[in-house]
Amino acid sequence: MTQIKKIVLAYSGGLDTSAIVPWLKNHYPGAEVICFCADIGQEEELGGLPEKAVASGATKCIVRDLREEFAGEFLFPMLQSGALYEKQYLLGTAIARPLIAKELVKVAEEEGADAIAHGATGKGNDQVRFELTVKALNPKLQVIAPWREWNLRSREDLIEYCEEYHVPVKASKEKIYSRDRNLWHLSHEGGILEDPSKEPEESMFEWTVSPEAAPDQAEIIEVAFKRGIPVSVNGEALSPAQLVMKVNEIGARHGIGRIDLVENRLVGMKSHGVYETPGGTILYNAHRELESLCLDRDTSHYKEQMGVQYAELVYFGKWYHSLREAMQVFFDHTQRTVTGWVRMKLYKGNVIIIGRYSDYSLYREDYATFGEEDVYNQKDAHGFITLFGLQMKVRAMLEQSDNGKTRYAQPDYSVFKRD
Repeated sequence: MTQIKKIVLAYSGGLDTSAIVPWLKNHYPGAEVICFCADIGQEEELGGLPEKAVASGATKCIVRDLREEFAGEFLFPMLQSGALYEKQYLLGTAIARPLIAKELVKVAEEEGADAIAHGATGKGNDQVRFELTVKALNPKLQVIAPWREWNLRSREDLIEYCEEYHVPVKASKEKIYSRDRNLWHLSHEGGILEDPSKEPEESMFEWTVSPEAAPDQAEIIEVAFKRGIPVSVNGEALSPAQLVMKVNEIGARHGIGRIDLVENRLVGMKSHGVYETPGGTILYNAHRELESLCLDRDTSHYKEQMGVQYAELVYFGKWYHSLREAMQVFFDHTQRTVTGWVRMKLYKGNVIIIGRYSDYSLYREDYATFGEEDVYNQKDAHGFITLFGLQMKVRAMLEQSDNGKTRYAQPDYSVFKRD
């Protein structure tokens, strides 16, 4: 312990990291603690953070605005891949961790620190995401994970610990949800959600209105893309972070993007979480529909399979893995023609596609029209079907030669008729 002279803590000001500052001071005597907070869209949660960190025992708190990098270099490449974890989760927490950890390593190097610390628990995914990034970027840094060392075992314990050291926290024993917010989503865990049979309380949601309370009038939104990257909303060109914030604002008021998910954590156990991802849900729907115009069948189907593995790499904390980087090159290549716009109707939690257009569209009505012989001659279908079904035909012929009928022959029910 005495060998560690300076620690940079990934600091959010939430319950866990609020307790960690005094804990580090107590358990690593003489070590300087510097807090680092990445601004990736937490908004009001950042208010007063530096003052709180210093009052808790930190030397200083470094806050950096990473919103544009988060949207442009992390969210949009993931959007291009179409990655969804277990068919639902848009990876809002998972995709943020490699950026936070990357900047954490950068700050540690700038400050001459010999260790970093994080507030991820010993039974969750985030510990893996943070530490794999550190291993990939600077394996010489020591990692301190208090949840794997201290004797605090519950959020109630943490609240009492913070009270003992006069650290103000937002959480309470009555309202004890664990939340993670950024530009992409707001997640909720703990509290009543520990019983997946119970419906979440409406008061828990802090971003999206309930679909029942959403406006009775639908809203039309149009998103334009260039090479698979969203570039404008309703004709207004926006930076990556501005665009995400814009679609978040629109989607949230229509109750878009709520999911209630029991997911499989990397460490093996299941967890129950509720996520609000209004803008991401709109962008994923729009991107998928534009790809339906611009990608051929084989590329589209193969890309869908790769998207599943890409989602796992992100979820498992392997953003800086060579496989993820190689897959990104493939996805970038597929997006060369994904340029155009998608028009959607938002209504009480639903994203309804009402139009899509691209100059690179592979859908051509004039090519598909009956009677058009230049592209498609219907007589060619006979030979295609013969060859396409040849294996099935050969097997059926063998079955007929053995017992006179195929395994799909109609059963003879006459033997069951009564006299």
